[in-house]
Amino acid sequence: MGTETVRAGTADEAAGLKREQRGWYFYDWACSVYSTSVLTVFLGPYLTAVAERAADADGYVHPLGVPVRAGSFFAYSVSLSVIVAVVLMPLVGAAADRGGRKKPLLAAAAYTGAAATTGLFFLDGDRYLLGGALLVVANAAQSVGMMLYNSYLPQIAAPEERDRVSSRGWAFGYAAGSLVLVVNLVLYSAHDSFGLSESGAVRVCLASAGLWWGAFTLVPLRRLRDRHARVEGAAVPGLRQLAATVRDMRGYPLTLAFLLAYLVYNDGIQTVISQASVYGSQELGLGQSTLIGAVLLVQVLAVAGALGMGRLARTYGAKRTILGSLVAWTVTLGAGYFLPAGAPVWFFVLASGIGLVLGGSQALSRSLFSHLVPPGKEAEYFSAYELSDRGMSWLGPLLFGVTYQLTGSYRSAIISLVAFFVIGFALLARVPVRRAIGAAGNPVPDTI
Repeated sequence: MGTETVRAGTADEAAGLKREQRGWYFYDWACSVYSTSVLTVFLGPYLTAVAERAADADGYVHPLGVPVRAGSFFAYSVSLSVIVAVVLMPLVGAAADRGGRKKPLLAAAAYTGAAATTGLFFLDGDRYLLGGALLVVANAAQSVGMMLYNSYLPQIAAPEERDRVSSRGWAFGYAAGSLVLVVNLVLYSAHDSFGLSESGAVRVCLASAGLWWGAFTLVPLRRLRDRHARVEGAAVPGLRQLAATVRDMRGYPLTLAFLLAYLVYNDGIQTVISQASVYGSQELGLGQSTLIGAVLLVQVLAVAGALGMGRLARTYGAKRTILGSLVAWTVTLGAGYFLPAGAPVWFFVLASGIGLVLGGSQALSRSLFSHLVPPGKEAEYFSAYELSDRGMSWLGPLLFGVTYQLTGSYRSAIISLVAFFVIGFALLARVPVRRAIGAAGNPVPDTI
């Protein structure tokens, strides 16, 4: 009787975790549309055009009295959102761990971001300040939400499941991004048929991402469960909390070693994502339709890449699979250096290579880091991880820009990014992940 009760309890617990995992996937499905349609495709060019309409004769706008070139306003707004996120993420992460109530914080972040994104519908005329403010709010909220979302992974998946669960989450996100981007591109391309102006179609596309984000966030909020807090103490102001988190991580030097390796190679990944379209347009002379098509191709293939590399990790372990992906990134960039100008087919081949390694390298990095987090500090440590993902990716663009400035060649600029993957490979290869997992107080999977 007693044994049957235990078995029933175990079966119920396993079913509950599966239900949570399925709900967890849907937050990636909900918020990835913002990254794809809003940040990657539509908002940059549109907000820049709005700022240019508001500019003076010299091409400057003056937010809060500060002269800013209209063409730089979008980039500065993104940078400001990163600063806001840097302050908020450690504070919210520590509060989530200490209070044991991540779900209300996730809901607050998600619906703040979704509301700000939906509000972009009202970005027209010369309202560049409205656009900049909504972008800062939405982008910072997405960073906070993703940090809380990631921190659920160690709680909803056993160690041997995390590569699979993390990969499926990324795949869901890329699938949603692909689906909505296709719909957005149809609406944008045929806006006259829908009785919309070009700017009206863009505003509908922007707002639809916010509505999608808000609607599908209901699924994880219904299925995820809060756990009791296991960490005592009170959270302190954001930057002080970040310093406190870093000091605590010094007690886990192997976790820090992995985070350093991730910071380096992820900087390379993020720079390739952000600068590939510049390379395609400026160096290869490709049109906007080709570039948007390449973005869509990356999204579609990233689904297959995330799932495929998740399967490889079951056999070879997450660390070896990530190392293999860094080799693939290096080969892809090397091939990109030799792409002929004016040849869309070869740019699509390059996009295919990026897509196949993009989702997997990100998904497995997340699952591997989840093993290195001390129990009870998931949100706090994932705030540092998210900062590495979003807040620290500035060296790559700097190297890209400086290389172009010195050489006048985008080919030299793109090949310079190989350094991030080579150095990241060397740093990750030196991390003894089994020892790092044990040192963090977690069980070591058979394959890692």
